[in-house]
Amino acid sequence: MKISPTDIFNEYQSAVDFKEGIGNKGLFEQSKINERFFIGDQWYGARCGAERPLVRYNIIKRIGEFKMSQITANPVEVVYSADGVPTTENVRSSVREFKSKIANAPDFAFSGAPDTDEINVITSALSDYHKVTAERVHLDSLLYKALKDSYISGSGIIYTYWKGDINTGTFADNDGAVQIKGDIACEVLKISDVAFGDPYEEELERQPYIIISARRNADEVRREAEYSGVAYSEISNINPDGDDGKVLVLTKLYKEYNEHGDYKIKCVKVTKNAIVRRPYNTGLNLYPLAVFRFEERGGLAYGESEITHLIPNQIAINRMITASVWAAMTMGMPLMVVNGDTVTGEITNDPGQIIKIYGSNEDVSGAVKYITPPDFCSDFIGSVNNLIDNTLTQSGANAAALGDSDPNNASAIMALRNSALMPLNLLKSRFNVFIEQ
Repeated sequence: MKISPTDIFNEYQSAVDFKEGIGNKGLFEQSKINERFFIGDQWYGARCGAERPLVRYNIIKRIGEFKMSQITANPVEVVYSADGVPTTENVRSSVREFKSKIANAPDFAFSGAPDTDEINVITSALSDYHKVTAERVHLDSLLYKALKDSYISGSGIIYTYWKGDINTGTFADNDGAVQIKGDIACEVLKISDVAFGDPYEEELERQPYIIISARRNADEVRREAEYSGVAYSEISNINPDGDDGKVLVLTKLYKEYNEHGDYKIKCVKVTKNAIVRRPYNTGLNLYPLAVFRFEERGGLAYGESEITHLIPNQIAINRMITASVWAAMTMGMPLMVVNGDTVTGEITNDPGQIIKIYGSNEDVSGAVKYITPPDFCSDFIGSVNNLIDNTLTQSGANAAALGDSDPNNASAIMALRNSALMPLNLLKSRFNVFIEQ
């Protein structure tokens, strides 16, 4: 396995080149475009001037927020259990008694092989620890952020790791002099900052390695290298690679096998010219990442965004509505033609303005007139509405699902709504697996 900074950077660059070749515009550029369309910056780069309003009707955000709200509508509770060990009400009652004994006797210890009650005490403690940890790291917020990333760029990723400087509020002695630090931390990663060793492998645990990139302050990276025991000659090679005082740091997670075919996940951290932390054993058998793909590409590790294929419809809708607004403005405020020989004063659109005209009656009649604009297609607005409705319906967000239907026939509306929500059950199921991972 390659562990030199140069080799790792070559692997990283190879993954960047692959991502730049995905789709028509590449993963990086397409993600930027999708994000602009999602937030409503949908006329970016269009050279339409600023004389007339450029209208937008953001169906992309409405579809996305509808689907994300449905996926996260029912909170998921995580409960640890041991295979083959029952968890009846009587068992749960015994677990509560065990917990009370442990709380009142710090030196309490199990004796002999664990029985059902003891195993359930342990799994119950793990469930409680997960609940406390999830609240501390704001897991629900991180899950929503990863879900939003997956809608925009195709993939959402949560990275879980051990952070040694977290204050746990506990102590290793009865006097409170030795503080215990370190706990689990979670972070949402952009897919642009994650490179998979095999871009054609969908299963995360089958990846030969994963590289996480981050731009960090060079001084901070030097301190980390010094703390991890890297030689000064190596640390001196850690320098900013831009005007922002930051340096690109790559964290590589990879599998190292022993002679029995078993493996552990190892980790190494480098810059382009130096090692920040030498390879170490994480003690893990699984990669500490979870990936959710909003739309799965066949045979690719990187997901697909629905927005990419909604953009043409969004552009057409914006253009058609803008054209209808311009037409209404032209009809309501048509262009005025003024004969400058007979009208020498300033012309405004103020009501009741008196216009002085010099000349004969013929000059007066021809001094000012309006240009009648061409008739506007009466079915144009209907075409716009049909395009909006069809786009929403084909995306699984019809009027009934969005709550825009006339509530005269409640049973029919509920049937339409349930029908629209059925495809989302597949997304919900995959999202629950993501939470479990």
